[in-house]
Amino acid sequence: MKKTFILTIFWALGQIAIAQSNLNVLFIGNSYTDVNNLPSLIQQMGYSTGDTITYQSNLPGGSTFGQHCNNNSMTLIRQGGWDVVVLQEQSQNPSFPDVQVQNEVFPFAKRLVDSVYANNPCANPVFYMTWGRKYGDPDNGAIFPPIATYNGMDSLLALRYMIMKEDNDASVSPVGKVWHYIRDSFPSIELYQSDNSHPSMAGSYAAACSFYTVLFGKDPTGITYTSSLDAATATTIRQVAKKVVYDSLSKWLRPLPDADFSYSDNNGGVAFTNNSQKADSYLWDFADGTTDTAANPTHVFPAQGTYNVKLIAFRHCVPDTVVKAITVHSGVGLSETVGNSIELFPNPTANYLRISGLENVKSIEIYSANGKKVFEKTSPSVTEVVDTKSFAGGIYAVGIITNDGSILRKKLIKK
Repeated sequence: MKKTFILTIFWALGQIAIAQSNLNVLFIGNSYTDVNNLPSLIQQMGYSTGDTITYQSNLPGGSTFGQHCNNNSMTLIRQGGWDVVVLQEQSQNPSFPDVQVQNEVFPFAKRLVDSVYANNPCANPVFYMTWGRKYGDPDNGAIFPPIATYNGMDSLLALRYMIMKEDNDASVSPVGKVWHYIRDSFPSIELYQSDNSHPSMAGSYAAACSFYTVLFGKDPTGITYTSSLDAATATTIRQVAKKVVYDSLSKWLRPLPDADFSYSDNNGGVAFTNNSQKADSYLWDFADGTTDTAANPTHVFPAQGTYNVKLIAFRHCVPDTVVKAITVHSGVGLSETVGNSIELFPNPTANYLRISGLENVKSIEIYSANGKKVFEKTSPSVTEVVDTKSFAGGIYAVGIITNDGSILRKKLIKK
């Protein structure tokens, strides 16, 4: 099976496509996003690689997710039209004890993401995984010792942001992981301001590299913008972002759809079984000029032969496509089944069709050439009369299912 991966976001099943290299982004957070104007840094990085973002922000100092659920952030989310909504919690809250996080962080993260999807069905909510303070949080560490050190605080922040990502079907920008790698491997790069909490320009540059990679799905080593950093430092940070973020990109992104299907020719139409994973809607192309959006359609092909059937599986408007060449042994163009007494009259027909010889028949189904069922009768009489005045002109398949499970096919022509 050959699969084609399409890096394009679709608005539902329509034809309006938003290129992934041109994004409309809403930043919701506080000073960790506002300091050094992180959105602008990401924008400048994009310009250097031919990618663009337009953005708005709501970044009151110290704001929590709970506060954002009751301020202008919700108004901005409800305006709609966002491709990405970045969500950054207050810098300490996700590292606090489990009960506190369960009550004061997770419910509001869910409320924000739910609002994003409700008002922007194709948007990508991206959590901003922040970092542990340079020396941890010793004041609160006196009450909750795990956060008294950098490693303890940082590991809890990373854990809680990953939980929010998984629980809310969202993505995450692992800025804290990038910082951790730089701290361990390149300690001469100062990521903090003098307050040991907020980012220096190098720290914000590292955050921007992480976001660039997650938002555009591209290798950050292609960025040429360096802000105010020297070239060597900027290069090192981009290389770290590649190693931490780009080389494990699927770990940070919300699940993507995986399209797949199987089929069986039941001699009265081809039954398709949708085996796609992580998908929420579907579009079938039967390669005979017809399509379907059902999860598991049954299709009557116009004639026997080989058809390149395509299934596009969507998840939040992101598609994955699979095409399979299938050989069809049934179709409305085949000869009528012989060896039975069932008769169609008149055929071709204009206003009515009489079907006789229906002893031992369980049901009758009539399909148009595009596979649409136009008539069905269960437990028919020995002779049935079908009103065909509303049928469009063309070829139809009459399927007759007997009580023993056999399927007989007849070709019907409507004038």
